[in-house]
Amino acid sequence: MPRKVLLWFSCVISAMALIIVILGYLLITGERGLFTGAPPKRSLDISRLDDDQTKRLGWAPDRLDAVYDYAATLSSDTLLIVTRTKTVRAFGKLDKLHATHSVRKALLSAVVGQNTGSGPNQIDLDATLQDLKIDDTPMPLGALQKQATVRHLLMSVSGINHPAAAEGGLTAEKNQRLGQTENRPGTVWAYNNWDYNALTSIFEMRTGMGVAQAFHEGIAIQAGMKDFTPSAVSYIHQPSRSQHKAAAFRMSARDLVIFGQLFLENGKVEDQQILPASWRDRIVQEYTETGRDDLRWGHGYLWWLPSPKLNFPEGAFWAWGLGNQAVFVIPAWDTVIVHQADTTEFRKRFIPLISDDSKSGDAALEEMILSCRKRANRESEYCVEHRFVTRREFAKLMSLIVEARQ
Repeated sequence: MPRKVLLWFSCVISAMALIIVILGYLLITGERGLFTGAPPKRSLDISRLDDDQTKRLGWAPDRLDAVYDYAATLSSDTLLIVTRTKTVRAFGKLDKLHATHSVRKALLSAVVGQNTGSGPNQIDLDATLQDLKIDDTPMPLGALQKQATVRHLLMSVSGINHPAAAEGGLTAEKNQRLGQTENRPGTVWAYNNWDYNALTSIFEMRTGMGVAQAFHEGIAIQAGMKDFTPSAVSYIHQPSRSQHKAAAFRMSARDLVIFGQLFLENGKVEDQQILPASWRDRIVQEYTETGRDDLRWGHGYLWWLPSPKLNFPEGAFWAWGLGNQAVFVIPAWDTVIVHQADTTEFRKRFIPLISDDSKSGDAALEEMILSCRKRANRESEYCVEHRFVTRREFAKLMSLIVEARQ
């Protein structure tokens, strides 16, 4: 075969391989154009300020229409935008309790911050696990691991790679970051449920209060929350993995807005200082870059910081949970944004896929996402009302919100 023909043939094969890779990526991520027909659109009962008030608060009404039109194609259960204590737009049952998933970590951060200090029943952020007599079973901590401090746990840099309760599909990413050897505390960042669960144990041991009681008495009542009660907190305990429990919260959208507004006011409600005034500063100043270039670009004190490239104003931060539960605090806009998606039906399908560790969390999600993109399933009740809101979809929703600022 002539050399030119071989070269041409090689180029064609390379081009075809590239096309296959791109198509595979598009199939996995669900980019528009692969699937015929738009996602089903739900009818949303949206409450809204009039256009003049909306504009005075810094929002473009027509662009907010685009935000909520897009939300109608997702399985979101609430989307609430509050600026200067005014509800600009909202839909969903704002008083209904939803599982917060990993938003729980920002709630835990708040009660830790409220009880920080060196006195009796307070938490010294520079105390080591050895000082606090914190260990684990069935896998004990090594001597180096015991040098991790409370601050390291809050910053997700303990470097401790131990099994943890409520870890779900996070194990593979944690293993990749931390490896199987002991790391010097403070040197490696990893999103690590062991850190947060051990922090829960430390909080309850040092303060003598359960997380539910502390949040109810110290934050919910003081801030004027309407729906939270201590019964909205439950513990996930998997003693075969770790002795440390995860404290799981259920919260309403309107209570999460009140929680977010605490940070707009530097921890104050009227003249009462509920959280340390410095706690917000810690979140946006003492963070670690995660290596991502998206909404989870930075992480500090159990909150996330969006990438500067996403055009959020400086000082914005947010709490995130499975299914893209979210509480955005944007001080420059005097705004809190809450997004919730009921994951009950999703979890009934997701948990069996990962329970025996035969499938990673990402692989299970991919399988479920692609299932709802099949023509036969797209109009099903699950795929319209309960399917998983993907990271790509949530990122687009937030970009539309950013564009809606005047």
